[in-house]
Order: sequence, then C-alpha cells, then structure tokens
Amino acid sequence: MTAPIVVVGAGLTAGKAVEGLREAGHDGPVIVYGDETLPPYERPPLSKSYLAGGSTLADATVHEQSWYDEHGIELRLGSKVQELDVAGNRVVTQSGSQEFSKLLLATGAAPRRLGLADRSDAPVTYLRAVGDSDRIRGALVEGARIAVIGGGWIGLEVAATARQAGAEVTVVESFDLPLLRVLGHEVAKVFAELHREHGVDLRLGAQVTEIERRGKLGAVHLMDGTVLEADLMVVGIGALPNTGLAERAGLPIENGVVVDEHLRTSHPDVYAAGDVASAWHPVLGTRIRVEHWDNAIGQGTLAGRNLAGREEVYDRLPYFYTDQYDFGMEYLGHVGPEGYDEVVLQGDPHGSRQFRAFWLRDDVVLAGMHANDWDAMDPIRSVVGRPADRGRLSGDQPLAG
Repeated sequence: MTAPIVVVGAGLTAGKAVEGLREAGHDGPVIVYGDETLPPYERPPLSKSYLAGGSTLADATVHEQSWYDEHGIELRLGSKVQELDVAGNRVVTQSGSQEFSKLLLATGAAPRRLGLADRSDAPVTYLRAVGDSDRIRGALVEGARIAVIGGGWIGLEVAATARQAGAEVTVVESFDLPLLRVLGHEVAKVFAELHREHGVDLRLGAQVTEIERRGKLGAVHLMDGTVLEADLMVVGIGALPNTGLAERAGLPIENGVVVDEHLRTSHPDVYAAGDVASAWHPVLGTRIRVEHWDNAIGQGTLAGRNLAGREEVYDRLPYFYTDQYDFGMEYLGHVGPEGYDEVVLQGDPHGSRQFRAFWLRDDVVLAGMHANDWDAMDPIRSVVGRPADRGRLSGDQPLAG
C-alpha cells in the first residue's frame, strides 16, 4: 500500500492544499497534523471581524469537518510533529512515527517574541490563534486601556477594532511612522493620520525599556521616561517562520524553508508553502516569503496540485488587504529590500482618503495599491511590473487600457 501524503500544519495553507490535492485527482490517503485542536481556519478575522464580534469561528473555517470526512482527509489535530526524517520519509510525533510518500510543510509563522514582555508578569498577549483573539476581545470593553506594542498590520488592526469597541488605545512604535518599512513615508503617514483622527494615542519613535505588572495592570516604560498603564498589552512586532522541523532535518533555510518555483524543497518528496516558504518567484526574479492570506490560499492550492503529480509554477504577485475603521485598501506587487525611487499618488490621500499609490524603481512599477476605490484592482494589475507611464499613474490618462 502506498504511504499517505502528509501535511504538517493545519492552517489555511493546509486546508487549501488538501483541496487542491483532491481536485487534481489524487485519491490516495492524506493525513494532516495540526498543533491546534481546531480544523483549518483563516486568521485575518482574528484581528478584524472575529475580534469585533461580527463573525464567528465557523465563518473563518476553511471546510466543515464533513468535507474532510467526505474527501477522505484524516485530520490528526492536537498532534504535534516533533521531528522530520527526510532520509526515511517519516514524521515523528509523541505517539509514534508515520511514513509519507510526499510531504507538505505548512507550519506557518509564529509571533516574534518580546523578551521584556515575556519576562514580566504583566497582562500581555500576542495574536496568532483563536484563543489569543478571544482573550483580546474579552478585554475590549468601554473605557478599557489597551497598549499595542508595534505599529504593523496586526497592531493597527487590533487598535482600530479596540477603538470601535470603546477602548482607549495607545500604539507604541519604534519607527517614526506606523507601517513605515512596508509602505514608505508617503503612504504610512496616511495611516498615522487615520488612527489619530479616531483617537489612538500614537507614540512614534518610542523605545520600550521595561514592562512590569502594577496590580491588575501592566505598565510599559518608554525611554523618554513615560509610563503607560494598560489593562492588556498586545505585542505585534512581526513574525518568524516556523522552520525548526525543516532546519533539524537538514533542509536549506533562508528566511524560511527554501523552495523552488514549484514549491519543492531540496528533497524531491518534500514541499513547503504559505508563511514558512521562502519561494523563488520567476516573475520577480528573487526569493520571497509572504505572510498574507492570499499567499496561503494560492501557494496551498498549487502545492496540493503539485503533490498530486503536477509541475505547476507559482508566479502570483503578492497581494494583501486591510480594513481599519471605514478605510479599506488592497495592495499588489513587491518592492523588496532594495526599496523604491518614488511614489506616485493619484487621488486624495489626506482628505477623502480615496486614492491610488504606485511604487517605482528605475522607472518600473513595483507595486500599486488603492484605498477605498474598489474598482481599482484590475487597472492596478495592468501596470504593476511594467514600465511607468506617468500620465496613466497620475490620473491624467485612464489607468486601464
């Protein structure tokens, strides 16, 4: 009997991978191992609608249990894979070992830890799983004081949800603007204005020197001598790929598990996808790791099809979105560590906040985004990766065409 295909990790990437497997015609046994006891679910609602109480866990679930049963997918939840034996094509768990014919690493990423917080006895949490979101939601009552450490996507989404619940929110960010490393000064300041208008206390260019408990409260000490007390502190300072299994197994690691354009590792039977994968992108001509919902769906689905025997190439451009207050945006493309030369803005970023932005380097459009302009994605897609036509980018000429 042929050994099963094994998926390690039970998040969105895994849920889409087993769907891709079955759609590609693979009818053999499939086993999914997951640390959590819940079947695969989407994580964006944890800082948005689920955190706000506007959606349920069922709404975020990739498939109902009945779907896995009907498609012959065995979920081994609450079962942590401890080691990966690539030479013997086996995974090792606390209860024994399991042989595999092919394997997908979909272990995701974990929040970057803040030692000052972890060593304190203060009320501190990170946000990765449902239980984390439940804890934060329990603290979001009128007048509660929430301190968010980190002004990235997770931090700002939590801040927005907390403010809409009536909590008092302070965001502590070490850079001069939130999202500065992601969006650059021109667009990052739009987010700073947005949150200040909604009553968020932004402490920018701030360094945390100490975190402690004061009774039931937590206290954040800043380098300038300020002390911020809070009922709950949420740390959102980035994430690190869960590469431990792959690293111990001897697979190449480079800001994630190294895979080719087919999402295959250096071992012909082992693939990786989602937050953990450092994938060669044939269009961008570089290796990238993307921690967003769309990438989990796209890479998961393609990895499943390739596990079933196909040789498809993952060349989808990175995409992400956010919703904060009445502000929504979508972003497509990749600027990369080399940065950009300029940003071209079209519309009204500081008034109505309905606008489009384009990041250019060497007169090529690296990425584009829109804010509150929901018909814009197809036109943006038509210019990303192409030489810049400044008349189109500035709005003097139609963007599409």
